Amino acid sequence: MPYPPRIPDESVLSRWIGLEVSRMNEGLVRERLPLALLLSSEKPSSVTRNGELYQFDRDVIENLEKVLPDDLRHRLKLPIFFYLASDTPDSCSCPDEAALSVLQLLGEINPLRTMQGERFWISRPIVYAIQKKYPTMIQIVMGV
Repeated sequence: MPYPPRIPDESVLSRWIGLEVSRMNEGLVRERLPLALLLSSEKPSSVTRNGELYQFDRDVIENLEKVLPDDLRHRLKLPIFFYLASDTPDSCSCPDEAALSVLQLLGEINPLRTMQGERFWISRPIVYAIQKKYPTMIQIVMGV
């Protein structure tokens, strides 16, 4: 074969990337659950998109119970989803106002940060640091 095959259409590459992103997102929970419900559960868990059990760290949710007022325990759904997209290489967004309040109350983000439209933005390193500090509280949703 004198010439290697070419991929003449960029959509082929886009579809392939989309498939890979879908695979990376298979570990995301199907249904985010209110903290209050997780606290009342003997084994706090949810189910991922690929059908596996997602166990919440009991210590994390019990610590949240101690810190959060009752209204936030009912409004906060876990895990908190942060959206990572290729068009915003340094930041992640979160469309959850309760999550913003909780992260501010925990001292993880500045209390002056506000929703921009229907979401708030924070830098990726901060998201990763919060994720490490509070295991199972945050999941990162990959985008194209």
